[in-house]
Amino acid sequence: MYLPKRYREQDHARIVEFLMANSFPALVSHDGEKLVATHLPVEVVENADGSLTILGHMSRANPQWKTFSGQEVLLIFQGAHTYISPRWYNHVNVPTWNYMNVHVYGVPRMVEREELHDLLSRLVKKHEVNTGYSVEGLPADFVEKEIKGVAGFVLDVTRLDAGYKLSQNRDDESYANIIRELEKRGDDASLEIAKEMRVRR
Repeated sequence: MYLPKRYREQDHARIVEFLMANSFPALVSHDGEKLVATHLPVEVVENADGSLTILGHMSRANPQWKTFSGQEVLLIFQGAHTYISPRWYNHVNVPTWNYMNVHVYGVPRMVEREELHDLLSRLVKKHEVNTGYSVEGLPADFVEKEIKGVAGFVLDVTRLDAGYKLSQNRDDESYANIIRELEKRGDDASLEIAKEMRVRR
């Protein structure tokens, strides 16, 4: 990803928090002829040594999983993004866009039935806290049938690029005014960008 140094996020904890909060990335791979992509839910796991592992799955009917054999893939985690008006600066300028995203790379490893069952169970438990719903509570034959239609994978993150373009290059007056205008605009994306900008200056 093209990423000027001033926009490169280096804070590991912030990056992990971002990945966990935006856990529906686009997974991009190459099938030998063209790029292919799937948007899919994943679980981001931070290991004891600080390294990251991605747990994911897609429909087995989706041929993309067949492209994984030993090939590096890209997962694009997209966060909030919003238009920045040049009217908000204290000098003449042009419009731009503020955003937060992280590109994650690694080589997926396909998982077998038992590991896939555990992977799916973890994902359900994460999203069904205190609801009483669980994979373990479903009929075994139903679970077995459903699992046959799923292709699961584990990816150890080998590198990542975290891009947070948040008006870091603006003077304090323009920076503060951008935050005020975003908060005044009031939509979710603008408020999220404004909130992130506030904690940085």
